[in-house]
Amino acid sequence: MSDYLREMFSLHGRRALVTGGSSGIGYAMAEAIGRAGAEVVLVARTESALDKAVGRLREHGVTASRISADLGDRDDVRRVCATAGDIDILVNDAGNNIRKPMADLTAEDYERTVAVNLTAPYLLGQHFGPKMAARGWGRIINVGSQQSISAFGDSGVYGAAKAAIAGLTRSQAEAWSAGGVCVNTIIPGFVLTPLTEPTQAIPGRVEALAARHMAGRNGVPQDFAGAAVFLSGDASAFVTGQVLFVDGGFSVH
Repeated sequence: MSDYLREMFSLHGRRALVTGGSSGIGYAMAEAIGRAGAEVVLVARTESALDKAVGRLREHGVTASRISADLGDRDDVRRVCATAGDIDILVNDAGNNIRKPMADLTAEDYERTVAVNLTAPYLLGQHFGPKMAARGWGRIINVGSQQSISAFGDSGVYGAAKAAIAGLTRSQAEAWSAGGVCVNTIIPGFVLTPLTEPTQAIPGRVEALAARHMAGRNGVPQDFAGAAVFLSGDASAFVTGQVLFVDGGFSVH
């Protein structure tokens, strides 16, 4: 790699916190950010999955650690904030999706979905964003959904939370961009991850969704590596408050 490209895309000297980082898109983004030079702290619920993910990162030469936490629990969110240390790059990928017909959703479904998908990114941003701005540099990457812009398959509360994530991104960008903190949302297409396994189990659904993508296939976690590195570093210094569709053209139809 030329010195020019290394200088533009290197993340050496940075520390990244990646929620939902033990699998799927979160892990792929964490690995890309780590292999670009950043130290990585993974946050997820399951300790065994976290240990496996940290081991994989270390095999790639990444300095990695982990915090086991349920981001639907505000005490756990506060503990993450208190123990993570200084963070330059915050990736909010953790999510849950309770798939029921809209009329069947309960108040508890609503509270749990909003807590993980919206409140946790808000609280983590409130903690780390001002600290990034005070240091004069930072990156926040929020992971949205096709439901940030349209309805999609019995995901009423999830869709509302992911629409709010796009608005949160704009508000965070307004608040902290002048302090060198760029805040953006990535919107995936349909990606083959543990979160989408209920949809994958519906006969014919995977094939139909693949056909809807202009790329002719569904997404895989590795598709997000390049966008993660770009939005985490100096190359994206004038990109903030934006929604980047990494969706194989899914949203264009």
